[in-house]
Amino acid sequence: MKILGAALLSLIGAAAAVPATARPSSSESTNTSVASSAADFARADGLLFNIDGSTGYYAGTNSYWISFLTNDADVDLALDELAAAGHRILRVWGFNDVTARPGAGTVYFQLLSRAGSTINTGADGLQRLDYVVAAAEKRGLKLIINFVNNWGDYGGMAAYVTAFGGTQQTWYTNTAAQSQYRAYIKAVVSRYADSPAVFAWELANEPRCNGCATSVVTDWAADTSAYVKSLDPAHMVTLGDEGFGLGGGDGGYPYQRAEGLDFAANLAVDSLDFATFHLYPSSWGTEYDWGNSWIEAHGKACAAAGKPCLFEEYGSERDHCGIESKWQTTALSTEGVAGDLFWQLGTTLSTGLTHNDGFTIYTGSSEWTCLVTNHVAAIK
Repeated sequence: MKILGAALLSLIGAAAAVPATARPSSSESTNTSVASSAADFARADGLLFNIDGSTGYYAGTNSYWISFLTNDADVDLALDELAAAGHRILRVWGFNDVTARPGAGTVYFQLLSRAGSTINTGADGLQRLDYVVAAAEKRGLKLIINFVNNWGDYGGMAAYVTAFGGTQQTWYTNTAAQSQYRAYIKAVVSRYADSPAVFAWELANEPRCNGCATSVVTDWAADTSAYVKSLDPAHMVTLGDEGFGLGGGDGGYPYQRAEGLDFAANLAVDSLDFATFHLYPSSWGTEYDWGNSWIEAHGKACAAAGKPCLFEEYGSERDHCGIESKWQTTALSTEGVAGDLFWQLGTTLSTGLTHNDGFTIYTGSSEWTCLVTNHVAAIK
């Protein structure tokens, strides 16, 4: 999901206003948990997911902001609410890229520069993600941790372009950008490779390469996912795309390959363990009811490939319960779809309500009852 910048700055400011709880310093090679066996880790099991030895369909949500919070109690509150609701998977931003050092107390993970990039492992850096991983592990929650953003929010590919030149289209093949991207991947993966809290590593949030040959993204995904597997063969890896370029369907924009994506080709990459797809009809020029066929089409493709699909992001800008509950029902009944994560988690922190982008579902609301409580009950 692309997030509006003004709301991001507001959230960063609120989070930075609360001091971080002091913890021992950590280095890039520090793991947040004792060594675990591969049997403790989430995995694909046929067309479903296996978590803690149980194979099935799993529900969850997205929180781009949780790894940037500076108050540990706020992290604990949000994760406690998810665990109590029966959610098992939370997708978080594992990136926060800047091209100029921000003011004191502002969380950032990586400073990008042609003259020499640095990865921030301090209290206002990856130690914030450390706390999220450790807190999730205590609660039995599983995290999808993303490495870079297609959009400019929290730096993303645009920050690499600023630092290393080129364009967003050439980012995938820019040697300097890819070298630093891999350095960052290594720094993050090495911290949490032993943690059962990691559900999967994700290459990018909604990668696109508008006007490119689809081989650009597919080749990059194959090479990068193989690199991640070389660092951590025990955890799953996924692409993080929106599911574009599936072909067929009604022939509309999302099914086409204009954004440089070929869903079937990406699904066939051996080192990608499962596929992802998103759903935002109001942003794509389609109708809300159209979403049901979009879900079914991706489930069919995943079933044919023998890999699970994760319905990783979805949202409507009105009638959240009426529209999105139908999508949930379709996903749950579609072979090949193994879970869904709505966009996005909303709650009340020490600084007030979290960001409402029009898609947010707040804990304790009637929408939460509809899309979380009732959905989890239907899965059981």
